[in-house]
Amino acid sequence: MSTLVIVGAGPRGTGLLERLAANAAELLPPGAPLEIHLVDPYPPGGGRIWREEQSPLLRMNSMAEDVTMFTDATSTAEGPVRPGPSLAEWAREPERYPPYRPVADPRIRAELAALRPTDFATRQAQSAYLDWVFRRAAADLPAHVTLTVHRDTARSLTGPPDGPQLVELSDRVLVADQVVLTLGHLEPAADPRHREAARFAARHGRFHLPPAFSSDADLSALAPGEHVLLRGFGLAFVDLMALLTEGRGGRFEEGPDGPVYRPSGREPVLHVGSRRGVPYHSKTGYRLQGPPAPLPRYFDAAAVDALTARPGPLELRRDAWPLMAKEIGFGYYHELFHAHPERTALPWARFLAGYDRLGWYDPELAALVAGAVPDPADRLDLERLDRPLDGVRLADGEQLQRHLRGYIAADADRRADPGYSADLGAFLALLSLYGQLPRLLASGRLSARSVARELDGWWFGFFSFLASGPPGFRLRQLLALSEAGVVRFLGAGVEVALDGSDGTFVATSPTVPGRRVRATALIEGYLPQHAVARTTDPVLAGLYRTGRLTEEEVRDDGHHYRSGLIVTAASDGRILDPALGGAPHPRRTALGPPTNGRSQAAFARPRTDAPAFRQNDAAARALLRALVGAAAVPAVP
Repeated sequence: MSTLVIVGAGPRGTGLLERLAANAAELLPPGAPLEIHLVDPYPPGGGRIWREEQSPLLRMNSMAEDVTMFTDATSTAEGPVRPGPSLAEWAREPERYPPYRPVADPRIRAELAALRPTDFATRQAQSAYLDWVFRRAAADLPAHVTLTVHRDTARSLTGPPDGPQLVELSDRVLVADQVVLTLGHLEPAADPRHREAARFAARHGRFHLPPAFSSDADLSALAPGEHVLLRGFGLAFVDLMALLTEGRGGRFEEGPDGPVYRPSGREPVLHVGSRRGVPYHSKTGYRLQGPPAPLPRYFDAAAVDALTARPGPLELRRDAWPLMAKEIGFGYYHELFHAHPERTALPWARFLAGYDRLGWYDPELAALVAGAVPDPADRLDLERLDRPLDGVRLADGEQLQRHLRGYIAADADRRADPGYSADLGAFLALLSLYGQLPRLLASGRLSARSVARELDGWWFGFFSFLASGPPGFRLRQLLALSEAGVVRFLGAGVEVALDGSDGTFVATSPTVPGRRVRATALIEGYLPQHAVARTTDPVLAGLYRTGRLTEEEVRDDGHHYRSGLIVTAASDGRILDPALGGAPHPRRTALGPPTNGRSQAAFARPRTDAPAFRQNDAAARALLRALVGAAAVPAVP
């Protein structure tokens, strides 16, 4: 009998289990029994991040019809396609999908029964879906595969490359032929960049919150009416906004012009800013109005192969971005011309012929677009979208509040109006880029400077800003909170200084020159970055300390970049072991956010051939092949 231990039972571990079940009929003979042990202190399926026990105020940032854990006809994974329902499909008729079990919490059950495909479900509703996905994957395992779930934390992983792997739990040791780490999002120990602010807060009796997962943050020390600097305007901010307003007894009422906020009096005052100074663009609340664009067209496998065949190091912005931007533009204009032809001045075929021929930065392309799309509001300007406050200088804080409210209202209106469905075409094209980015990364051809500043430093933030924003109603709520004075805007390029004379945090922004905002609390309102050298996970910390895994480092031309991510094999996620000369460890695999695979969420939009599903499939097939060939491991009492 062979044994597999999976450490981490959230969406990534569940997705791997689903792929193991899908591939077992082909790769695991009936005469080869297999024991699978799944280790996680949190419930399987949702894991820590998507567990049921969190605030019902916290929502997903994807519509229910855009969330799936299953492969479909678009999948290019080697293993078999096993279709399954999206969150919306499952919620509509859960009894249709075995193994059926009614959701225990009546409030969550009622939400699921009323959930529409275009709704943004609570994270608790997603937890129920992930629980069912886990139970289905477990039920799909062949009879000669047994599954045991351990609600425990793995303490260590030891063992020789050619022998049994020992996974220490609190009350036993699991002996395995193969071990997979699917640990999901992890919080590292304090970042040195935040230590000074933490010490300052402790010295002056102030509040400081470093980057954290909002559902786990202790915000109880923030006093009613206390002025708080909140640095970060993405999804972590949206969660904190909800927890510190509705979560403290305030409520939104529908007024003639949108929501109106009625404070409870227990809210702090949130002064929010970031590098861009504006919130993430909200998700669209509609579907495509025209036929889907045939993606990819410019940034496909052949294009990436051509890039990596060039001599010398590659730069993301210089070499790949023109093709990536052109792909986004293709998705945008395909929808504009097909769904809203009355706002164009050329036939699509004629426009496309010119678009195909010209480069993204070619002046002739700008002339083509200007001639074909009369209204500037219908033209795609990615640079303006990326930095909307660049060059904006305002006289005072009140002018900034009015400016930002106008910007946010316009964005919320546009993302709710199907007349601007070209934005959704751009979004889908943006998603398609992830189909080829792993190929570019695996080539090792990006320069160290480009990986640091352009890939990790710009691209992922740009993607999140455009594609990973909150539901539109959250921006409406933000406007209401601004009108109520509970949220105040700081501007772009926010800097925070520490003033020891009165123990306050002081924020400045070039958007309003000379303005200084003082507060007695500072929240770093963004998610923590992975840093294996500072990880608090005992398994990863032990492997790093003993030199059995390594942090990704890129060096060239005087540049040295450490990403904080675990180095794994691009083909199947095997951990590259320094003690083996950097070769893949034959018995250890790691998948998900802490790795240099840089994959996106473990669940994805249907019909997008999600990279995470392909990674799970490749890893599952490699594991099954290795397990079939493994010798039986003796039991340890």
